[in-house]
Amino acid sequence: MAFKIYTKTGDKGNTSLIGGVKVPKNNDQIEAYGTVDETNSWIGLCRDMLTDDAIVELLTNIQNRLFVIGSLLACPPEKAVKMQLPQLYAEDITMLENAIDVMDEQLPAMKHFILPGGHQLVSYLHIARCVCRRAERCVVGLQNNGMTIDGLIIMFLNRLSDYLFVLSRYCAQKLGVSEIPWVPVKQ
Repeated sequence: MAFKIYTKTGDKGNTSLIGGVKVPKNNDQIEAYGTVDETNSWIGLCRDMLTDDAIVELLTNIQNRLFVIGSLLACPPEKAVKMQLPQLYAEDITMLENAIDVMDEQLPAMKHFILPGGHQLVSYLHIARCVCRRAERCVVGLQNNGMTIDGLIIMFLNRLSDYLFVLSRYCAQKLGVSEIPWVPVKQ
């Protein structure tokens, strides 16, 4: 029997973490994994616009890792020990660093800040990067408020936003789009 997508349990502004602990929908933990989910959705949009099979495969792998992060963030720390949740590994971060290095070797050195834009895909990658940075800030906030957070989660989100930035530059180059330098207005 298939389950219904609506449960009506959230109609009063509450939701459940993994394990059944009820919290308000504006709880910091919900905000953190919701922002990870938002990052995942933006990456899905970007992936749909790409034709490079290797990048599409890597983005799919990244999306799977983001689901792992979401499940880890959706579990109350006191219940996480008893549950067998998927995990993040140091190799997941190395995967991002290697991909950044490969693209960086093919890009001109950055001599200025870059304005997002120039092509729809490039703009979407920048949006994904910004949402990822917000997810990182949310997770750091949880940690600063006393929640035990696996350090790999913060490292992964940090490296992912770097990856998305470099990917935006790489895609711009492949699309023949010039980077738009930021020129500060001097008064």
